Amino acid sequence: MSAPVLEAERLVVGYGGAVAVDGASFALGPGELLAIIGANGAGKTTLIRTIAGMVRPMAGRIRHRGEDITGWPSDRVCERGIAQVAEGRQVFPSLSVLENLRTGALLRRSRAREAANLERVMTLFPRLAERRAQPAGTLSGGEQQMLAIGRCLMAEPELIMLDEPSLGLAPAMVEMVFGVVRRLHADGIPMILVEQNVRDSLEICDRALVLEGGTVVAEGSGAELLASDRVREAYLGL
Repeated sequence: MSAPVLEAERLVVGYGGAVAVDGASFALGPGELLAIIGANGAGKTTLIRTIAGMVRPMAGRIRHRGEDITGWPSDRVCERGIAQVAEGRQVFPSLSVLENLRTGALLRRSRAREAANLERVMTLFPRLAERRAQPAGTLSGGEQQMLAIGRCLMAEPELIMLDEPSLGLAPAMVEMVFGVVRRLHADGIPMILVEQNVRDSLEICDRALVLEGGTVVAEGSGAELLASDRVREAYLGL
């Protein structure tokens, strides 16, 4: 079995005395798409933010390719190749599409390949190519999500974490987002996907975790969790 790309070991994370992640452990393999599902407040976003270096854990360890990166600042985590597409897209509204994309190439690891990465992004998202001079704040929600993912790819990540990428999007845009996730997965990029769209997440992932109260309460392949009575009742309304 190949060594994990990322390992979280008994992570405990809290805010102001309240525990949001309570002893969560998992491993992400090479090229694997891992879905993390759970109700609002289950600790999904906190887990992502902790791996990204935006929150420091109270206990536990995070390892990337065997090296302990626990508590590293977010800029150092980014330079290592761990990228996050945050919930809410968070584009720079007054900057153009092209300027937003170029902010993703400011890392040392990706500067030399900015042109090649930009061509890749424009090929993946032709709509961004059409709107390259347009202010990002005037794009639709779906187009802004394309931009957020494209900006992430400009950093040439070797691991991508997507936090609620389909949130608030029209059905056609949701389909587009999941299509992009499938393509990146086919390219062999390891990914962690946090999504309220449970069925679609489980249908495309290799493996999934269920978080409840910050604790991993179930784990298995997407197909196994889709067949789980507990998951079907709690998250699919069946």
